Amino acid sequence: MAHARLQADGRRRRALNEAPPALAWLLALGSAAAYGAADFAGGVAARRASTVVVVGVSQAAGMVALAALLPWLPAAVPATWDLAWGAVAGLAIAAGLGFLYRALAVGRMVVVAPTTAVCAVMIPVTAAMLLGERPGLRRLAGIVLALVSIALVSQQRVRPAPEAHARVAASAPASGLGMALVSGVAIGLFFLSLARVAPAAGLWPLLVARFVVVALFGGAALAAGRSIRMPAPVAAIVVGGGLMDMLANALYLLATHYGPLSVVVTLSSLYPASTVLLALAVLGERLGALQGAGIACALVAVVVIVGG
Repeated sequence: MAHARLQADGRRRRALNEAPPALAWLLALGSAAAYGAADFAGGVAARRASTVVVVGVSQAAGMVALAALLPWLPAAVPATWDLAWGAVAGLAIAAGLGFLYRALAVGRMVVVAPTTAVCAVMIPVTAAMLLGERPGLRRLAGIVLALVSIALVSQQRVRPAPEAHARVAASAPASGLGMALVSGVAIGLFFLSLARVAPAAGLWPLLVARFVVVALFGGAALAAGRSIRMPAPVAAIVVGGGLMDMLANALYLLATHYGPLSVVVTLSSLYPASTVLLALAVLGERLGALQGAGIACALVAVVVIVGG
């Protein structure tokens, strides 16, 4: 077993060394587009069904799809350590989702969303640099510009009802911001945990992570007495969102094997731009000045990072 793993790891490492750097950037950008689409689908579905049920069903759909796909993928030899990192990633993203939705419920979205996104990308980028990655001045400037774009594009105009405005204003600074920070740290740990998986493990750690999330949210739904039944159109959106989320995770995991973590996680974290563009095209929402500036910054950041 160990010998087979070493052989598989050796073959994959040779392939990684021969792969062009642009492949990592394309995979990371693909994961950002898929993450944004998944968030958009989840947001639309959560307006019509329980958030706990939406998260649980979407994660289960992705888990089933990945389990059905694994036998058709190239052979992988995951070690116990790889599966353990997958479990850690599952715990991290479960906590991240839980705190994120709670923060959005009690805090101001214009504060929660950018705080979570920026905090999530800073955790793995900082860890990568502490571990010795040196992206260079040009790519470092691109990373900073990408962080600015994430904060700008995440801005949303929220107009609470007059009677709710006082409650939101009073609770947001105390609880919403704190939980947004915790959520961002947890999501950042999810990114960092998946990056620790060896190439020879394939997508098995993702399956473990998804199983952990489904178990936790499924248990929460059962404990709260939530029914998973929902209208067929909503169920289709939920399942589609779960499949897109799984695709995003897979693309991100592959990208970490082909490029430096600091750059990959930054490009993958440009997902708010995808969500905004879908809202414009599907829901007919209007693009604010800050969001437009954020998308422009994101495009420039991609050119700077890839060109560096």
